Amino acid sequence: MAAPGRNGRLETGIPRVAMVRGTIPEHELATVYEPMINLILQGGKSMTVGEQTFDYDPATYFVMSVELPAVGVIRSDAAGAPYMAVALTLVPSILAELIAGLPPGCAQNGGNAFSVAAVTPELLDAWTRMLGLMAHPEDIAALAPAYEREILYRVLQGPHGSMLRAIAAPDSAMARLAAAIAWIRRDFNLPLRVEALADRAAMSVSAFHRHFKATTSLSPVQYQKRIRLMHARTLMVAKGSSVAAAAYDVGYESATQFSREYARLFGMAPLRDAARMLAHMRNI
Repeated sequence: MAAPGRNGRLETGIPRVAMVRGTIPEHELATVYEPMINLILQGGKSMTVGEQTFDYDPATYFVMSVELPAVGVIRSDAAGAPYMAVALTLVPSILAELIAGLPPGCAQNGGNAFSVAAVTPELLDAWTRMLGLMAHPEDIAALAPAYEREILYRVLQGPHGSMLRAIAAPDSAMARLAAAIAWIRRDFNLPLRVEALADRAAMSVSAFHRHFKATTSLSPVQYQKRIRLMHARTLMVAKGSSVAAAAYDVGYESATQFSREYARLFGMAPLRDAARMLAHMRNI
């Protein structure tokens, strides 16, 4: 069902369901990812968040429960067939409505907001029915909500269940951290006030730091820095911004500091990195 799609990201016409196929520009794989369930159909992918890297393939699926800056690397399969994957964007209100009709479960999640688990036949069956709607768009409005609920239900039954319950519970630490993360994302070019974020999350500063790092594998300052650097990279590659203009647009006061931190994250100076990616994109 996915094979006829064009290369790149494709909106399927099904709400919150997107498909990715083939080669993706490097700067688009180093970005802030939305909360999602990601299922690989062909090939493989590595996802790095902070200092942690997860590898997954068609035998596994990936869940991210909050918005996180991450670096992805995709691979063709052993026979050289192109990478293909589908993703369902997570919406806490839909999860909360589903969970309300299920037996009570633990809504606490003391670990990361991202992980990999083995695919089950039941989860694959639900995805197959969902993707089958691409060939029958007239059925999407009636059937897609039911298939979405089934996909979510199957994930709730698995090792990611507590993670999904945590983001759907408005008073959970995960949900409060998600609200703080949304604030950082929205105003990433402004000075970061950790005390204000902790207050928004109804935590002490030390507890906020501890929960934030456990959830995202990054400190709040590191999280903001990753967002700034990834956004600057996109400005230089997609919009042709100069190094200095990109640095100031994302909130840096010093282009020198920006270049130093950019090289530390991406492995080379910003101008050289942007030129390398542009040359690669012209050859795709």
